[in-house]
Amino acid sequence: MEAETIHTTRLTLLPLHADHAEEMAAVLSDPALHTFIGGAPATPQALRSRYERLAAGSPDPAVSWCNWVVRLRDQACLTGTVQATIDGGIAEIAWVVGTPWQGRGIATEAAQALVAWLANQPVHTVIAHIHPDHQASAAVATAAGLTPTTHRHEGEIRWQLTMRQPPLHTP
Repeated sequence: MEAETIHTTRLTLLPLHADHAEEMAAVLSDPALHTFIGGAPATPQALRSRYERLAAGSPDPAVSWCNWVVRLRDQACLTGTVQATIDGGIAEIAWVVGTPWQGRGIATEAAQALVAWLANQPVHTVIAHIHPDHQASAAVATAAGLTPTTHRHEGEIRWQLTMRQPPLHTP
């Protein structure tokens, strides 16, 4: 499975490419952005190396890495990323929007588009892990159809959407 270009009302989700690194380094440069996602802003060179690895795909042929940059069409600029790691019909998704573009519904629109795209793939369950204090990401997950579960992973709440039941395996 490979990322495809996705269009929404205001956004274009473009499959991630190493050439996006320089612009994305600026988008993700605010240290405050990393409060909940961890780490620190990456240099353009470090981001280029990471994007090259991601664009090359998972070394496990059973796992698909689908990554997009989010372009706000009316401003012709990148604003963030969305991603899905797909393994055995389960897609783990994540999103990040640069600080200057937060509060405009961009993450919500991008996450909804990603979930809609996944609904047309061999995916039956979508999950996201969200820090319990990250109210903005919880709102994005809710808008994308995910609900919180009682499961925790490294201190984060597992949110989940069951799109369709997995096929039954007969012995």
